[in-house]
Amino acid sequence: MCYTMMTDLKDTRTMVSNHLFDSSSFDAHERVISVYDEASGLKAIIALHSTALGPAAGGTRMYPYATAEDAFRDVLRLSRGMSYKNAMAGLPLGGGKAVIIGDPKTGKSEAALRAFGRAVNELAGRYYTAEDMNISVHDIETMAQETPFVAGRENSPAPSGDPSPVTARGIHLGIKTCLEQKFGSSQVAGRRIAILGVGKVGGALARHLASEDAELIIADANADAAHELAEKTGAKIVSIGRIFDEECDVFSPNAVGGILDEINIERLNTAIIAGGANNQLATTALGKRIHDRGILYAPDYVINGGGIINVYAEIRVLQGKAESYDRDWVEAKLAKMNANLAHVLEISQRDGRPSHEVADAEARAIIAGTSELVV
Repeated sequence: MCYTMMTDLKDTRTMVSNHLFDSSSFDAHERVISVYDEASGLKAIIALHSTALGPAAGGTRMYPYATAEDAFRDVLRLSRGMSYKNAMAGLPLGGGKAVIIGDPKTGKSEAALRAFGRAVNELAGRYYTAEDMNISVHDIETMAQETPFVAGRENSPAPSGDPSPVTARGIHLGIKTCLEQKFGSSQVAGRRIAILGVGKVGGALARHLASEDAELIIADANADAAHELAEKTGAKIVSIGRIFDEECDVFSPNAVGGILDEINIERLNTAIIAGGANNQLATTALGKRIHDRGILYAPDYVINGGGIINVYAEIRVLQGKAESYDRDWVEAKLAKMNANLAHVLEISQRDGRPSHEVADAEARAIIAGTSELVV
């Protein structure tokens, strides 16, 4: 296996070029490592953004990126988001992320997952990983054959399992907070909520909302998944292309990032944006456009931290900081995360500042140790 700090996976012997530092996605990342295993065909990138608060932590995703440059850009943005997410969730963790380049339907193998586990192990605890897009609990268990620095397991000393349901739970709480802020009531019943992406997180979120009599509109690239969910929740199915135009109280993006671009923001017919997708803004500058349109935006890394909270409930046992996985501890952290979301939204409204700018400033202050927010 070959480990190099670089951007071009076509030549794993090439050291990182100035392109890394010139990239608009680079934000003083501490370490960026590419991983190539010729025997299994594994191509991956691990990025550690910050370890100021503790070891970096963040999931691994597998995706058929069109180019290595796309993967590189994604892992840089995702790892930075994890630094901010862990800070706002009040966790003693830094930010890291990993991407495996390939089609999860055809390119995933035990050999590749174990090779990736060995790469994580080489970091000797500076990075903990868990499930993310297209990586399952079974995949994490396969990696665990090579490294102890994985969580979200079912067969560990403190199994926390799939973090997706807890992510969905946190978003559910966050949507109610947004409704309270925007309309003066957290009541979900009768609210029209459009959900883009009904996979593990979006699907669980839809079920939470349906149980409180929300009127759901859903869209997903997987037509079978959408129809199955609609049968259980009574949701209306629309195409991915159409869901941005649907009139709704809440638009909830729960699939890939970057979907809030200049075109889609102008199409939105909603009062609130609150969802679980990472890096929803195509560029950070677009957060101001959302604010100027009068749409309340829940910064993604503030509302979607439930999964990493659940993962840390397992990690802290591995670190000897707790005796067992504690569901009550997780619920208390979810409540605090939601209170921090309310704090960000209140400051945004009071000062007339875009919510993403408020959240970014608060997260940086927590990392620097200068925040007055009790996390």
